[in-house]
Amino acid sequence: MMRIGIVVFGALALMPTAASAQEREFCSDRPGIGTPACTVSPGQVYVEAGIGDWTLERSAGERDDTFLTGDFLVRYGVADHAEVQIGWTALGFSRERAAGTIDHRSAAGDVTLAMRRNLANPDGSGFSVAVMPFVTLPVGREPIGAGDWSAGALVPLSYELSDKVNLAATTEIDAAVDEDGSGRHLAFSEVVGASLQLAKTLTATAEYQVMADHDPQGHKVQHLSGLSLGWQPEKKLQFDVGANAGLDHDAPEVEVYFGVSRRF
Repeated sequence: MMRIGIVVFGALALMPTAASAQEREFCSDRPGIGTPACTVSPGQVYVEAGIGDWTLERSAGERDDTFLTGDFLVRYGVADHAEVQIGWTALGFSRERAAGTIDHRSAAGDVTLAMRRNLANPDGSGFSVAVMPFVTLPVGREPIGAGDWSAGALVPLSYELSDKVNLAATTEIDAAVDEDGSGRHLAFSEVVGASLQLAKTLTATAEYQVMADHDPQGHKVQHLSGLSLGWQPEKKLQFDVGANAGLDHDAPEVEVYFGVSRRF
């Protein structure tokens, strides 16, 4: 199975596509819930970091606060239409309160390896679509790490309505880790969003996500909304801030985050 996966990855990366001689517009994976369809230019590197991230979950007298810092993603362009990625969460803190007791834990997160192969317009212009298989390696510890390996694939696509308005969607299917940290189950999600360029250096994005998680300990369907801002003071640098809000009892109540992206 692993050999077949390597062959498929290689075939996707080597398929011919139209090249662009001009430097591409800045295209970070941050901020937001969805994933862009654009890929990094050959030989270029993006380093993206979540500097701070706080998530609040509440249910039946319990409260769980999770803080993440150093949520890194490195992207490298291996072809005009393909990039490879490695992601890692350096440190996370969890504070759980239930029945009058408080439990504090800290740990590093897991490592994610991915390849994004663009199928149309790798610079993200016009109509752009890509496929992105990934695998997560259980190098971290609970509660930040999942406790076992997982894998999945995303299909991000986007369409430029104008120079200022962009529509996007991301479809994802996962072999997600079970809640008890042993074994896997199917999970699906769909993200739709719209971005508006408010000024030459400022872009706002609104998103909606629905996710179906078929964990053996209980199936859930979560609905989430998100709003984020990306500020680009120069062509190779972006700062971002965002917030997500749960729209039902199964989704996290709120998430607030900020970070930075740099192209080299």
